[in-house]
Order: sequence, then structure tokens, then C-alpha cells
Amino acid sequence: MKMLKKIPLLLAVGALLLVTACSSTRPVPYAGIASSQQLRLNKDAKSDRVPYQYASPVRWGDYSNFILDGVAIYNGNDSQFEDVSAEEKELLAQYMEVRFQKALESKWRVINAPASKTIRVKVTLTGAKSNTRFLTTFLRFDIGGGPYNAVQAARDEEGLLTGSVSYAVEIYDVSSNRLLTAYVAKQFPNAWNIQATLGRLDASKVGIDKAADDLVARLN
Repeated sequence: MKMLKKIPLLLAVGALLLVTACSSTRPVPYAGIASSQQLRLNKDAKSDRVPYQYASPVRWGDYSNFILDGVAIYNGNDSQFEDVSAEEKELLAQYMEVRFQKALESKWRVINAPASKTIRVKVTLTGAKSNTRFLTTFLRFDIGGGPYNAVQAARDEEGLLTGSVSYAVEIYDVSSNRLLTAYVAKQFPNAWNIQATLGRLDASKVGIDKAADDLVARLN
């Protein structure tokens, strides 16, 4: 009898797993960013996190300074914001600017005016998804959601109803205004990161932390 009572719940969870797995979005070569026409499919990507990129031969060691433009919020028709208010977009953009600057300062000196040996970093917030309050955390322990999230954590893929952040990065040589590299990406917390499930924007902020660290790793 108890098993019969659980069947509707299991069916509901199974349906949720199927819908969530099929609805996960990946970044696109956003038409409204300057480097859109230069972005190419990233065939070396091991996941959907960085599906498009552009790269020219660069010796990053030749640069010693950086200028970080204010993080822009993308308003194109192909933006990927899900259940995120205008105010929350602003909060995420501000957090992104602080984290990216801090990460870049670990490698280069920040300056405010054009100079030689300087890169200009332009970051655009192109999408974000908020956590589903209570349900995102619950599905880490539920009989259906727990095993699914365990598999996703092992694969380093998205957890059920977990927030995320999508963005574009474009880097220019200040002296020549030549595009050095560009890419669009998506970041999210590990599926077993319970702390990142508690607040609406917590997962998106963890994604931003990972995005900042990933940028510096790319430039080393």
C-alpha cells in the first residue's frame, strides 16, 4: 500500500527529471555582441559550457595591465534570462564586475586610461537562471532527485532546477583595438553544492565565481 502511494510521487519526479534534462539551455553566439560574427563552434569543448569561441595567437605574458569595462546586461532577443528580474540582473552584473576585477588583479595591474601593454576586457551578462526556492534544495535529498543529482555531480553537469549564469567575454589589445579572444560560456555550481541552492541567486553567483577563475586560467 505504501508503495502504491509513492507511485504518483515517483512519476512526478520522473517527469520533472525528463523536462529539466530536455530544457537545459546552452549559450548561443549572441547576435548583439561585437564579436558575434567571429565566434566559431568550439569543437574541443568537453561540455556545453563554452560552445563558441574566437582565438588569435597571443602571448599574454607581453601584457602587464588591464582595463575592465563595466559589465553590460544583454538585452537582445536571444538573451537567456529565466525568472530573473531587472533588479536581480543589476545585482548579478555588479557582483560579476567585482569578481572579474579581483580575479584579473591576481595577474595584471588595473588601470583606468589607455596605455601600452594593456588589454581591455569586456564582459556581458547574457543570461541567468534563478534557483527554485525550497524545491532546488529538496531535490538534492528526494528519492528521485538525489540519484539524478549524484550522477550530474560526477559528470560535472547541472543539477535539477539549479540556477546558472551565461555570459560573453571579449578581450582587445588597447593600442590596436584588435580582438584577441572572445567566447560565450555558461557556469553553474556542482550539483551537490547544497549551499548554492539556498537563495534565489546563490547558484548564479557561484557560477560567476567560476567564470572569473576560468577567465584567468585561460590567460595563463
